[in-house]
Amino acid sequence: MSLKKEKILIVDDNYDMLNLLQRNLKTFNYHTYKASSVNEALEVLKHNTIDLLITDLNMPEINGVELLKFTEEHFPLIPKLVITGLPSIDSAVISIKSGAFDYLVKPFTNEELNRAIENSFTKLKNKGIKLPAINTIEIESNNYAGIVGNSNQLADLIEVIKRVKNNMATVLIQGETGTGKELIARAIHYKGSLAKMPFITVNCGGIPESLMESELFGYTKGAFTGASESRIGLFQAAAGGTIFLDEIGTAPLLIQTRLLRVLQEKEITRVGSQTSEKLNVRIIAAANTDLYQMIQKGTFREDLYYRLNVVNIKTTPLRERKHDILPIIDCFIKKYGNEYGKPNIIMTEKVSEILIRYSWPGNVRELENIIQSMIIMSDHIIDVQHIPEHLKYHISGRETVILKSLKEYEKEQILKVLAAVDNNKTHAAKILQIDRKTLNQKII
Repeated sequence: MSLKKEKILIVDDNYDMLNLLQRNLKTFNYHTYKASSVNEALEVLKHNTIDLLITDLNMPEINGVELLKFTEEHFPLIPKLVITGLPSIDSAVISIKSGAFDYLVKPFTNEELNRAIENSFTKLKNKGIKLPAINTIEIESNNYAGIVGNSNQLADLIEVIKRVKNNMATVLIQGETGTGKELIARAIHYKGSLAKMPFITVNCGGIPESLMESELFGYTKGAFTGASESRIGLFQAAAGGTIFLDEIGTAPLLIQTRLLRVLQEKEITRVGSQTSEKLNVRIIAAANTDLYQMIQKGTFREDLYYRLNVVNIKTTPLRERKHDILPIIDCFIKKYGNEYGKPNIIMTEKVSEILIRYSWPGNVRELENIIQSMIIMSDHIIDVQHIPEHLKYHISGRETVILKSLKEYEKEQILKVLAAVDNNKTHAAKILQIDRKTLNQKII
């Protein structure tokens, strides 16, 4: 009888249990890998395509919880099943929180094990997660003014852009570095009624404070030493169109005051002039810092914040929209493959899996740089050896301490278990090793 296509990694420091599980899984025609420690498991994950992880929790050096967390972060497409001989509410809650689909208490029957495995694959399928190989299919995706992907978050973003593109409303775009804030601003401008008018980008963090006022608002002849003639500023250059103020949180308070006047009065005054000039311009601002926190610290004007925040767009980090990664990769491969004289370059499925599993702290900008690097370093095929080592795996033994009461922590975790099992209280109570009545009392 031939083996099923699913490949299962079993992790347990008890060799007898490892061998027993392997024998049992073979009776169900699964292909298996064994690891007696987390470090061994990492090597297997690094070099093989795994379809399911089964791990014990209590192991020496690095425990199973750390392996769950690592797998959830870097291999989110792998379902996870926990087995343990020391069950507790805490361990069950932590397992579900760390990404486990199910939780089995030793001893369990062969049928219970197989049922839990099949349920894990069913849950993954129900999530609609599909991992296509870039080198074998054409990826279908949205592409709206260079904004690429097929996630729900991206669809919602495009809908907001369509609503604001044809008016002069001020827009504030907030999000992490590398999430495409300028790309969104350009989409608003070039997809709308102002497309034929100027689009001016200003990096507020890149202009020295002493020059910012004159750069933004212009100056008159003789306004300061070296001002041999009058000059318009960036706001005037953008007249009738859009000015994009990137890194608005870095603007000094003096400039914030001047910006507030522009927004309130729709006019600017050049440095050295006593006369104001009416101005019709759409302002889009962007920030990768928490402006509300800056308001509390007195480093950002609250009145300016509310003037800018007429329409608020929050960008989603790449790690939270995994469905967009493959379409973005495909786009970059086409772009840089042509640019570097390799138009027919392809990427192996193993590489695409690794890229999907990575958390991308630098977001799309980091992904773009990695794709460029791999195209340069490869010939016709981008394979595992072309991936920077830090992308392949990383695990940390440190945990963040949450400063909450035990009652708050317990209730929060119980609610997460309920969410993980689609609010099935019977199933949740079984996982938590409590009865339904106790569960109901704890969530009141």
